[in-house]
Amino acid sequence: MEVDFLLIGQGLAGTILSHRLLQLGKKVMVIDLPNANQSSRIAAGLYNPITGKKMVKTWNADLLFPEIEPLYFQLEGLLGTKFLYKKNIYRPFLNIEEQNEWMGKTGDPGFEPYFEEIFSKELFPEVINPFGGILLKNSGYVDINALLDAYSAYLKNRNLLLEEEFEEEFLEGDRDGFRYKGISAKGIVYCNGLGAMKSRYFSNLPFAPVKGEILDLVQRFHPDEIINRGVFRITLPNGNLRVGSTYTWHDLDQGPTENAKNELLEKLEKLVPEEVSAIQSHRFGIRPATKDRKPIIGEHPDFPGVYIFNGFGAKGVSLIPYYSNMMVEMLLSSHQPEKEVNIARFGKT
Repeated sequence: MEVDFLLIGQGLAGTILSHRLLQLGKKVMVIDLPNANQSSRIAAGLYNPITGKKMVKTWNADLLFPEIEPLYFQLEGLLGTKFLYKKNIYRPFLNIEEQNEWMGKTGDPGFEPYFEEIFSKELFPEVINPFGGILLKNSGYVDINALLDAYSAYLKNRNLLLEEEFEEEFLEGDRDGFRYKGISAKGIVYCNGLGAMKSRYFSNLPFAPVKGEILDLVQRFHPDEIINRGVFRITLPNGNLRVGSTYTWHDLDQGPTENAKNELLEKLEKLVPEEVSAIQSHRFGIRPATKDRKPIIGEHPDFPGVYIFNGFGAKGVSLIPYYSNMMVEMLLSSHQPEKEVNIARFGKT
């Protein structure tokens, strides 16, 4: 079988990149072991334009956010599956200074696309928000599991998915292309998250894995809005709540931890001090973050035709729609990705 590109991994990165390439008439084969997608599959899928303790615009927001909803809407239409949930995000102010600062930004055109309304008084009695808060727009979440499952079925129906562990020792390459278990490809793209750390091509890249844990639980308060300060709190379609996420660079053990559960519940108590009547699930994933917190995109400096599209960390839902276009431009037209994300910033791998 001959294809243009062999893609390793059908997490969010591999899903969206393969979709972009197929839309342009390119032939792809995706190799993926579904159980290996733990990072994508436990992610809450939040896209949020204002982040962090200092409540600043997320990195490159003005480039990223125009791409997010159009792409996921397109995929919903292609797959006949609902997974994009547009939701306002309510972020309580911590003090009067923060309230005043955001009041002053109401006339700033740089922030206008992202906030719906600013409240100087309590909006939700169930939430600790004595100073009011900001209601964000152009935000929401993607049900990544629903997307990956539907897209996996789409690929399988077209014989474009090989469901097995990628065994790099069977990969052969030269200037004429690559061969892997009867598949010939012009190029190979590693979209397999932390799996790339085991590759002979990319094992020296500065990945900095981050473990994250989330809870699904039951409380009475079910707003349509996502509540986000310290933790995010999402009302799911089934009426349950999702709360997350923790971030640790030290404890990378496989499995959820009691410490993370307690941390999430303590932060939730400070945001929505309401009884948690049940915890229905507690899950974890190891995110493929990088030391400089930027994605890694580009072609290996010593092996032409070997590419990487990786390192999206906790913000893959926001980052991948935009950077997948950049990756496609490189694969098809040799346009170099911008320096901030280009693999070249690390020198020889």
